[in-house]
Amino acid sequence: MKAEELSQNLTMMQQATEAGRLHWRMDIQTTEGNEKKYTMEENKEIWTVDECYVSYRCNFRGKDFSMITYEMIKTSGEQIKTVNYVFMPPSGLGLFSLHTLLDYSIEVSVELIAKIHALWEYLMRLAKDGSGQVALHVTQADVNIEEDR
Repeated sequence: MKAEELSQNLTMMQQATEAGRLHWRMDIQTTEGNEKKYTMEENKEIWTVDECYVSYRCNFRGKDFSMITYEMIKTSGEQIKTVNYVFMPPSGLGLFSLHTLLDYSIEVSVELIAKIHALWEYLMRLAKDGSGQVALHVTQADVNIEEDR
């Protein structure tokens, strides 16, 4: 699926969700709450790294829809940088592994990332409000840090 088609589908999906006709399954895996974090040096600055995968699944117009997003959030003091990927894997593939998902990546624009983020915020609001339209499953990702770096 191309980015333009995905963008159009996401607009229609959000409208169907707002009308109460679409139900979602979201699986989230994040390092955000971990005490230990990855760090990296870039341009003589130390950055703390968080990662977040989100799997969005639903049945839209009689077909299974599956999209997985990955965001790397790097923080150094007040500075924040993000790297975003979007994957369109087959509906049975739910692994949170960049190596596995790279074959299913699509080229994205700032506008598409903004649309996905708006969908994320909307679905999270529905989940927080106890809507039956969003089944939410959140897990903490392990961070294995080598002590001898």
